[in-house]
Amino acid sequence: MEKTQFMPRILLLSAIVATLTLTACSNEPLDTHPDQPVTKRKAVFKQMLRTLEPMGMVVREREDYDRQAFLAGAMKLKQLANEPWVHFTPDSNYPPTRAKPEVWQKPADFTLAQQKLKESTDQLVKAAESGNMGQIRPALNSVEESCKSCHQDFRGKV
Repeated sequence: MEKTQFMPRILLLSAIVATLTLTACSNEPLDTHPDQPVTKRKAVFKQMLRTLEPMGMVVREREDYDRQAFLAGAMKLKQLANEPWVHFTPDSNYPPTRAKPEVWQKPADFTLAQQKLKESTDQLVKAAESGNMGQIRPALNSVEESCKSCHQDFRGKV
């Protein structure tokens, strides 16, 4: 075998070994449920965070305010606020979940927390439509507070 044919195989093998090694380093258990509800809800929550963070930067005057971009973010957040809850099924309380048992033990409280988030994102959209930072700032703070409150009551430590 020529040296030039051998090099691509070595590179491919090295890439495969590196990938497997990095995968094995993860401490988080895999989501083995056939429908992967834990993975699905985590993905939605990550999207919510990625949508909320730039809006927080604007409200804290660390980024410039772009009315249309902010409104688009608020509308996206409102849509996302409806999505993760269907993935909290009775059979989804298994590792790698970070949900506390209270999610299933206190379903009325959990539903109320969901409703608070939905209401706060509705208010954020209305404030964003106004373009008035005096209305936007408290509306965004309300969204952040509903996230924080839900985490305290229903999300466990890593």
